[in-house]
Amino acid sequence: MEVVTDPGDPRISDYRALTDVELRTRWEPPHGLFIAEGELVLRRALRAGYRPRSFLLDEKRLDQFGDLQQAPVYAASQDVLEKATGFHVHRGVLASFHRRALPAADEVLAAAHRVAILEDVNNHTNLGAIFRGAAALGVDAVLLSPSCADPLYRRSVRVSMGEVFAVPYATLAPWPEALDKVKAAGFTVLAMTPAPDAVPIQKVGPVRAALLLGAEGPGLSRAAQAASDVRVVIPMRRGVDSLNVAAAAAVAFWELGRDDVPDRP
Repeated sequence: MEVVTDPGDPRISDYRALTDVELRTRWEPPHGLFIAEGELVLRRALRAGYRPRSFLLDEKRLDQFGDLQQAPVYAASQDVLEKATGFHVHRGVLASFHRRALPAADEVLAAAHRVAILEDVNNHTNLGAIFRGAAALGVDAVLLSPSCADPLYRRSVRVSMGEVFAVPYATLAPWPEALDKVKAAGFTVLAMTPAPDAVPIQKVGPVRAALLLGAEGPGLSRAAQAASDVRVVIPMRRGVDSLNVAAAAAVAFWELGRDDVPDRP
């Protein structure tokens, strides 16, 4: 363990300006790293086999993390942490991990029975919540259009509670032409939309489903809907026409997987 007293210390450069979304999203993927925040997320990343670059701890929490020995461990005061990262590190620990090469979409599809496909979902909170719902509700993989946000961005990872490490994902390109690849793999592409002619999702028979979801606000593009097999909707009451995309995803995941719900442990 090494003590850091200068927020500009190059040893903790991985953690600099974590609140600058534009900077971090441009910097992290090319440098092959991502940041995990909090003990639960950190330990899930380790269990998933991600290789740490370093750990950065609040100096008051050293006893809690004495077992971290897989990479350099740096400790600093809360003041130094806040100046370096740009926020109050109230969870007491950050970790920088090496990214892994993403699998090809074909590889992900071959191993899956039920998948989610996201078009231009660029809100990190929604993305993380969708991954958490996918892990909990029996979705085997997530496919992302090229314009989606980064699932390994710090906020996405945190909101997913580290479940982003449990769900395989890949980029699906070119978009939306690559939806034909999903169909060729034996999936029925279900486009979630509040359109008046959409079929209630509970009326879709048992299929090898690929659930297609669009961004908050604009929803699915016309091109993506045209490339789908069936347009589906969650029936709603009191004049509500739609849900937040993460909430809608969770409802749809449950409905599509209700015939194979596991017993509670």
